[in-house]
Amino acid sequence: MFKCSMNHRPDWSTAVLAGVIAGTSATLVQMLLWLVFTDAFPAILFRDARLTAALVLGSSVLPPPATFDTGIMLAATLVHFALSVVYAALLARLTSGLENIPALLAGAAFGIVLYFINLYGFTAVFPWFAQARGWITLIAHAVFGVTVTLVCRYPSVKNTQGIS
Repeated sequence: MFKCSMNHRPDWSTAVLAGVIAGTSATLVQMLLWLVFTDAFPAILFRDARLTAALVLGSSVLPPPATFDTGIMLAATLVHFALSVVYAALLARLTSGLENIPALLAGAAFGIVLYFINLYGFTAVFPWFAQARGWITLIAHAVFGVTVTLVCRYPSVKNTQGIS
């Protein structure tokens, strides 16, 4: 079991909620930044989906082409949200004893550390992730961490868990 905010012990449903909301928020921010600052959208989204799907489907799905494929998008989405839930549970546990502002800062730092672990550390095993490195992906990871922290501390989330 993990804690999601000070002195509270919600169940895994909070980690699922926080992971899904944060994973969605980070992806939306990343897509918006790609749209504004690159000329590669949506191809870059399809590329990253293939990079992620390759974790479970194997390297045969890696780009090129960086095109839409329903099976690849489904696999990438499932992997993305599964990892988001695990990371949300870990972050909730790490920030459970912190006040709100330090927890939000820790959430952003967690996202940044997660970026370096995922896109520099894991490339030893999954070298194809090196091409996903960049400031937009870094910001998206920070948004993920902050969003997990916000969701875990939002009063209505605590109320759905029967926490006063």
